[in-house]
Amino acid sequence: MGMRRICIINQKGGVGKTTTTVNLGVGLAREGKRVLIVDLDPQGNITTCLKAESKKDLYDLLIENADVGECTSHVMDNLDIIKSKETLTKAELILVGEQSRELVLRRKLDKIRNYDYVLLDCPPSLGLLNQNAMLFASEAIIPTSTDILGVDGLNKMIMALQQINEVFNHSIAISKIVPTMHDSRNKVCIESLQKIQSEYYQIVADPIRINSKLKESPAAQQSIFDYDPSSRGATDYKNLVKMVIRDEGKYSFSPTPRMSGRMEIKEAVV
Repeated sequence: MGMRRICIINQKGGVGKTTTTVNLGVGLAREGKRVLIVDLDPQGNITTCLKAESKKDLYDLLIENADVGECTSHVMDNLDIIKSKETLTKAELILVGEQSRELVLRRKLDKIRNYDYVLLDCPPSLGLLNQNAMLFASEAIIPTSTDILGVDGLNKMIMALQQINEVFNHSIAISKIVPTMHDSRNKVCIESLQKIQSEYYQIVADPIRINSKLKESPAAQQSIFDYDPSSRGATDYKNLVKMVIRDEGKYSFSPTPRMSGRMEIKEAVV
């Protein structure tokens, strides 16, 4: 298998992007997949969730020409992280003046080959960093809360991905929509999940149920699998990991993203 490049993205905040990135990344690593997580959010929440030790970070990689290896932290077997901090906000301003500024991340990461998965944790915006993420990635996973605003944000995110493909002649596939913070006792949650499943049935993952352990685990700097392996959150993310691995046969893994200019929404493997 080649390397899957996946941005975990939604312009709406508070939908579980970092929680999904951390637990998907750790879950894949526990299954023997070699994973690199890249934190594109200046808030640096990946570092809050997992202990990442490196002197240099994503700012140094993008702006200071640091080597990828210098900016990479080894977190556990099969899992590395490129962390970020608030200086990344300054990086976005500096990149505005760069030539082909939307492709800087791709140029910096194109040489890495020793991973099965690169997961990009994206900030809640459609700024330059997220444009870089979408143009590096060949797949997008969209976490979305199961409420009215979540459904609206999901539709807007899908339109944004289509626009990126059209404007840049790119081809990024939405490989999974992940309903998060789902409460099966709540009427709005039930109706919102049904709407998402009805409109995007080929690519919707099983919902991640609302679970207090998922909120607690970052304080312990642990994934849900380490913090409470018997929790609903661990069960749900383990299921998502299985679904993502099952999709490995669906996507072509070329060293650089395909540039056919149309987004592909592929049917789920039965």
